[in-house]
Amino acid sequence: MPRTLADLVAQHLVASGQLLEDDPELAYLHAKTARRLAARLGGVREAVAVTAYLSEHYDEALTEFRAVRRMTGNHEVLPAMADCERALGRPEKALALSREKQVIGLEEGSQIEMLIVAAGARRDMGQTAAAIQTLEIPELTKRTRAEWLPRLRYAYADALAEAGRTEEALVWFHRAAGADADGSTGAAERAAELEGLQFTDLGHDENDAEIILEEATDDLEITDEADVDTEADDEADTDDDEVDADADEVDSDDEADAGDDEAEHSGAEDAVDVEDEVESADESAGDAEDDDAAEGDEQVDGKLKD
Repeated sequence: MPRTLADLVAQHLVASGQLLEDDPELAYLHAKTARRLAARLGGVREAVAVTAYLSEHYDEALTEFRAVRRMTGNHEVLPAMADCERALGRPEKALALSREKQVIGLEEGSQIEMLIVAAGARRDMGQTAAAIQTLEIPELTKRTRAEWLPRLRYAYADALAEAGRTEEALVWFHRAAGADADGSTGAAERAAELEGLQFTDLGHDENDAEIILEEATDDLEITDEADVDTEADDEADTDDDEVDADADEVDSDDEADAGDDEAEHSGAEDAVDVEDEVESADESAGDAEDDDAAEGDEQVDGKLKD
């Protein structure tokens, strides 16, 4: 391809890969655009197949997986093809794909996925016991962190639950949850349901978040207003206390002034009394002197007469 065309195709493939988990439908549209520009590239057709599968366009996904298998000779797409047949309501064809000889040469993970699909096809056909038997393989108890282990255990537990073997199903749901680090299978929730427990969803949508934020803001405003009122009341009480203190000081000053006035008045009265007593004493002394003088004059007069 010309460099410019190759760059454009690559950009659509990169966009498709980045959107695969968050928006598979948009990823599918990017992959279809790349296919329109470069339909003969196996990688482009595989991108269309995967995005169509994840966005539940199973008919087109099956067509694209077949094209990938024919163009590249890659048989790892067989489990996805079988699952598309199941989704399209054709479990017999899914089982037929699981019996193809190429399945034996698949990687371990792809083989496990094919067993899970085949067991699901059996259950679609009402053959629950056969589905359980299909999944009873040594890998169920294998110690590994492979991504297929929790899926295998979950499929087995789910088949047991459908068969009414609740106690065994509970054990395997717990074992699936133990291997499911990111909780992608939902095994823990299924185990809780069998035990009669319920999970409470504490999440909120955007509207709930806005309502909660508004309520919190209102509460904050009310609290602030209450604090302001309290501060105003405290200031008013402080002012009243200061006024009362001033009044008490004024009363004390008045009492002191009154005491001084009484003291001055009392002192004045005492001074007046003292002056009166002195004047009385002086008058008494004067009267005594006058009497003495009179007696002296009489005596002198007597002597002269004699």
